[in-house]
Amino acid sequence: MTGTARAFWFDSPGRGVIREVRLPEPTADEVLVRTLFSGVSRGTETLVFRGRVPESQYAAMRAPFQEGDFPGPVKYGYLNVGVVEEGPWDLVGRTVFCLYPHQTRYVVPAAAVTPVPPAVPAGRAVLAGTVETAVNALWDAAPLVGDRIAVVGGGMVGCSVAALLARFPGVRVQLVDADPDRAKVAEALGVGFASPADALDGLDLVVHASATEAGLARSLELLRPEGTVVELSWYGDGHVAVPLGEVFHSRRLTLRGSQVGTVSPARAGTRTYADRLALALDLLADPALDALVTGESAFAELPDVMPGLASGEIPALCHRIRYAGNDD
Repeated sequence: MTGTARAFWFDSPGRGVIREVRLPEPTADEVLVRTLFSGVSRGTETLVFRGRVPESQYAAMRAPFQEGDFPGPVKYGYLNVGVVEEGPWDLVGRTVFCLYPHQTRYVVPAAAVTPVPPAVPAGRAVLAGTVETAVNALWDAAPLVGDRIAVVGGGMVGCSVAALLARFPGVRVQLVDADPDRAKVAEALGVGFASPADALDGLDLVVHASATEAGLARSLELLRPEGTVVELSWYGDGHVAVPLGEVFHSRRLTLRGSQVGTVSPARAGTRTYADRLALALDLLADPALDALVTGESAFAELPDVMPGLASGEIPALCHRIRYAGNDD
């Protein structure tokens, strides 16, 4: 046997534990990965941690290498960067990204890991899964040169979308969030910032990622006639009222859902999941995206850190987890 590893489990709603797990010997088409960093997605992952996944979404919300079932105990997560210690010769020694939970070492099929480009530091590569969500959202949204756009909700996903939109020529991008501290992140990403009350209106496109009813209502208010809101928020088991009265029909507004579980229909015929993830990793060569990593803890601290992230006591976009023996 290859040995044992330590893994973080959501033991019950609001409580996490580190367990020892046994690793299988990798087969010829598998890799053994030693984790350098993992990332906590404060939106979806903390909803899972709190036991807020609706029963109707148990199948849809399974992570690729999840163990256990909702509401728990469950091993959940999908932002993992490590070094291949055993496997095919062309991967051994490579830094790779994998949609794997928080675990010190793991064995997966070689096809499940994506090499991290040399220009991307391992610590930044934990953002790949979130930037991949942003790529898919923009394939859905299809912004045009010169568009006037807002991203409502300055969390990890919203900031990733804003960072990519900042690269579009002639586009005016404003990050809208109730937390004034997000202005510093917006500045680092090269986009404007406003509170919800002060946001510019008359917009061609709004990407909503605040996961709040008020944020969705404000997103619709900011549109020009025939404008579009692309909804990226996931509300767990919450019920959300959508203001479809007043000007929604008279201004012919569009509200469209976007979800990373499938490749956007706009690119499904020409791009695979692997293509999308590789693109996200290439985009992470931009050092401005370091602004999305707002904290770091050791793996051993994760049972104490996760409740703080879930409650908001520890403010974070992406909270990075560092593993023992990491010399990155």
